[in-house]
Amino acid sequence: MGYVIGFLLAVAVLVASRFLVGPGRLIAKRAIWRHTIAGVSLLFALLMVAGTSLVHVGEDQVGHIFKIYGSKSLAVGRIVAINGENGPQADVLPPGFHFIPLINITSDVSMKEVVKVPDGQYAYLVALDGEPLRPNQALADAFNPKDQESMVNDARYFLAHHGQKGPQTTVLTPGTYRLNRYLWDVNVKGTVTEIKAGEVGVIKSNVKSPVQFGNLDSTLLGTKEKPTGVPEKDTGRLAVPLVRVGEVGLWDTALNPGRYYLNDKAYQVVIVDTKVQTMIYRGGFTKRNIALQVDQKGQITQVETQEVVDMPPGAADRAVLVKVESWDIPQELRVEIQVAPADAPFVVGSVGGLEQVERNILTPVIRSMTRDVTGGGSIVVEEERVSKDASGQENRTPVKVRRRIQALDLISNRSAIEEQLLEPLQREGRKAGVAIREIRLGDSAIPPELLLGTQREQLATQMKRAFEQEKISQERRTEAEQARASAEQQPELVHAQIEVQRSESLRKARENEGMGERRKLEEIAKGQKAQVDVLGPDKVVQLRRFELALERVLDFLDKHPDTLTAALGAAHKFVPERVITVGAGGKGLTGPAAVLGELLSPSDRPIAEKK
Repeated sequence: MGYVIGFLLAVAVLVASRFLVGPGRLIAKRAIWRHTIAGVSLLFALLMVAGTSLVHVGEDQVGHIFKIYGSKSLAVGRIVAINGENGPQADVLPPGFHFIPLINITSDVSMKEVVKVPDGQYAYLVALDGEPLRPNQALADAFNPKDQESMVNDARYFLAHHGQKGPQTTVLTPGTYRLNRYLWDVNVKGTVTEIKAGEVGVIKSNVKSPVQFGNLDSTLLGTKEKPTGVPEKDTGRLAVPLVRVGEVGLWDTALNPGRYYLNDKAYQVVIVDTKVQTMIYRGGFTKRNIALQVDQKGQITQVETQEVVDMPPGAADRAVLVKVESWDIPQELRVEIQVAPADAPFVVGSVGGLEQVERNILTPVIRSMTRDVTGGGSIVVEEERVSKDASGQENRTPVKVRRRIQALDLISNRSAIEEQLLEPLQREGRKAGVAIREIRLGDSAIPPELLLGTQREQLATQMKRAFEQEKISQERRTEAEQARASAEQQPELVHAQIEVQRSESLRKARENEGMGERRKLEEIAKGQKAQVDVLGPDKVVQLRRFELALERVLDFLDKHPDTLTAALGAAHKFVPERVITVGAGGKGLTGPAAVLGELLSPSDRPIAEKK
């Protein structure tokens, strides 16, 4: 509209210039005005032409041209013109000034924002023009990686190279794009597919197209279309049709860890964890216990309790109820499984995923195998064989024997039972493409009645040991008390010990004296016998009496030396001073009279001491 007003203004100026200059005195100025008006008109004409031919496109914009007139109409069914027809044009204008003669008159130029795809997302593309999809197509063929950029950014190239109308297999990865929005409908809603370490992606493709996704390159894997993964003969392995990479169906090769911008409408990715997984079978039963208690008198009593064991979150299932020797025993298990990357497509195709494998295949097999092995299986155990030799002495020789599994084997021979379980479980797991690495028995809820005998025996043994230990402690305590008392009475003990030693010495001395006396007497007896032989028995007896009397006198004098001294001092008294002779008849009073006269003699009276 502005261009038209400018054009009309220029025409009005030219017309007015003819009437402003009249004949007469303004004739001289007519030429000047005429040239001036002509210059102004030319300037307006140039501005008008520039206004209808110049287009400015901003930095983050794309110029879209819609031709209004000046050419023929588009063919039926076409949306974008590639030969200058009226309507949306295949060519777009990049940023900057563009001079296209009369473009603003013949066409409508509109500005649209560039397409920006943030990191971690991708954009779906829908082509509004192009060749129709084939009857069996859901999405257009993926672009060849070599000309993908031209197919996306150049609408003319896309239409000229058999680009297909409708949803595209190829997506826009993160970046900025200047697209022809008359051709492309863009929807930025896709999310990147991230496969972490320890995982692989199994792809189910809805399109047949060449691909280059990480380790998956259809150009290197051939074009064989015969399904793989189907066993040629009946081996018990599950059957599933797998196809080569790039074909429609479940690809036989898994996608390795990484970040991939895959069109989820074309490729459905199932993430399979290839790390070792642990399946736990625990809880879901009531556990009975019988506790043994000992009172102060040493009596053992039994107390029964019950405990409800719940199935923990994350467990594959509750504990396996097995029957061993007619006893119902809840048996907890731990099973380690792994899906190899090469087997991941087979697992997804045959069962659907690891969770489905655990629930639909492994759990029933594990329960069945555990019941079969524990209820009717046998194990090899080591036992002692007792034999007697020729002398009747018993000899114990360890031997290995095979016997049926017993209830207490779930505690004492766990490794042997685990070996019996592992092989059949591995065989069944291989049928579903799952490797069973290990199986371990968990807690065995053995009926407490089976454990009472052993528990009571152990308790009695422990009590015996405790009593013995207590006795030893009491003895040591007594010894300590005795040592303490001995330390307190050490002087008395030392004195007593010395007395004992002294008495022992005296005893030995007496023994020695006795021995000496014995020998002495023996020698004396020999001498006396010799005396008897020489002197005769009577003389010997008299002589012996004299010797004994002499020994007694000597012994008395030895013990009483004062007596000997007094006797020697009074020896003169033993010599008579007067001798009285009595007649031969001894009759009369001559003797007594003499004695009495001696006693009355003044010379014999004691002289009193003068004071």
